[in-house]
Amino acid sequence: MSSKTNANAGHATGEADSRFFLAARVSLPWLSSILLLAGVLYVPAPGTAWAQPASDVDQLKAAFLFHFAQLVEWPPNAFDGNGSLFVVCTLEDDAFYDELENTIQGQQIASRTIRIRHVRLSQAARGCNMLFIGKSEGKDLTLAALRNLPILTVGETDDFLSSGGMIRFHREEDKIRFDINLGAADSSHLKISSRLLILASSVIRSSGADQGR
Repeated sequence: MSSKTNANAGHATGEADSRFFLAARVSLPWLSSILLLAGVLYVPAPGTAWAQPASDVDQLKAAFLFHFAQLVEWPPNAFDGNGSLFVVCTLEDDAFYDELENTIQGQQIASRTIRIRHVRLSQAARGCNMLFIGKSEGKDLTLAALRNLPILTVGETDDFLSSGGMIRFHREEDKIRFDINLGAADSSHLKISSRLLILASSVIRSSGADQGR
């Protein structure tokens, strides 16, 4: 992404003041409409401090997950056995579960209703459409059992993408950003929108080349 594009994206997101969003728990549909009207996912504007309570950061990460779900296309067979649900899973001891349950459970992704579930990694292959793996749970974790399955994996550990994960949150100065392993998503038949790719700090292509932004 060029510096001009970065500046434009920073300008667009800067119009949505992070302090306003994080001052109270706003309704997710309202927050979503603001973010989508801006044409981008929310990324804090340059210079925006992240001296925020952990609960506020978790709320923002939950909003990111909601938008990831909106901007990724799953193959039809990914929902076999889920009925009209879109299932977001966390690992068994992940405290982020409560934030997801409070923030995005019951929201709609197309015609599907989001349901949050706690699972063990060995259970994730059955019924999960998205799996979030926190930093503490992700240490020394292998994702081999989920390889090529249509499950969007999102994590936070430094080696998450090299271990086969698809989207990794990280801190960049005072901001939360994310990287994408497009090759892993492609091998699982998940189509990530260009609108999401353009916002990533980096995109790992199927060739393994790192496309930095």
